[in-house]
Amino acid sequence: MKKGKVYIVGAGPGDPELITLKAVKCLAAADVILYDRLVNPVLLEHAKEEAEFIYCGKIPGNHCVPQEVIQKLLIEKSLEGKTVVRLKGGDPFIFGRGGEEAEALARLGIAFEIVPGITAGIAAPAYAGIPVTHREYGGSFAFVTGHCTTGKPDNIRWEYLAKGVDTISIYMGIKNLPYICSQLQTYGKNPQTPIAVIEQGTTMNQRVVTGTLETIVETVKREAVSNPAMIIIGEVVNLSQPLSWFSPRKREKVFI
Repeated sequence: MKKGKVYIVGAGPGDPELITLKAVKCLAAADVILYDRLVNPVLLEHAKEEAEFIYCGKIPGNHCVPQEVIQKLLIEKSLEGKTVVRLKGGDPFIFGRGGEEAEALARLGIAFEIVPGITAGIAAPAYAGIPVTHREYGGSFAFVTGHCTTGKPDNIRWEYLAKGVDTISIYMGIKNLPYICSQLQTYGKNPQTPIAVIEQGTTMNQRVVTGTLETIVETVKREAVSNPAMIIIGEVVNLSQPLSWFSPRKREKVFI
């Protein structure tokens, strides 16, 4: 039997209109779709009626389908001659484990394509009125994971981020926010550096709280901010208020 093909597709950050045209075409052609928790379910409406859907949701500390099983399913379904879409929130190659899945397919000679998606590290701040780069405030930015397999991201070179990067976009960092703020200050980041936490960015439930490295932990705790959320650190955060354009619902931002 002829092998099928796997498309590892980025679904974008939450707003269903931010998916790419190529991603929509892949969904329309798919026989099987394996999708993650952070994928907007509206996007599944692009699939054909007879498509098979497999939920592969993961929440912190609870992976209902282990990564090894996901990769096994991709292989099995493609070897059945099916067109398979692995639909992942944001971009599959930015903290999405898309590289691991592509490696598993490549080892067996299974055809695959990567379809990039808009990542939350850029989209969420944009919807909060924060440009991650700006000629006057920030000429460099970094994507950083706020959670590692060991728990705290203690293998991150915080000293270089503190001194060498203007804007830092941190994924999956709510639990470790106290540690992150402490590390950056320990290595010389000004405690008054602005910081924004964007909960459910680009969606109708978006909420933004801002503060500084000194104050944000208490603000996030008081406002009960939860995952999924992006943490944006840098002077560009000061543009959030004047450039705020997205109003998903009547909720006041919290400024400290």
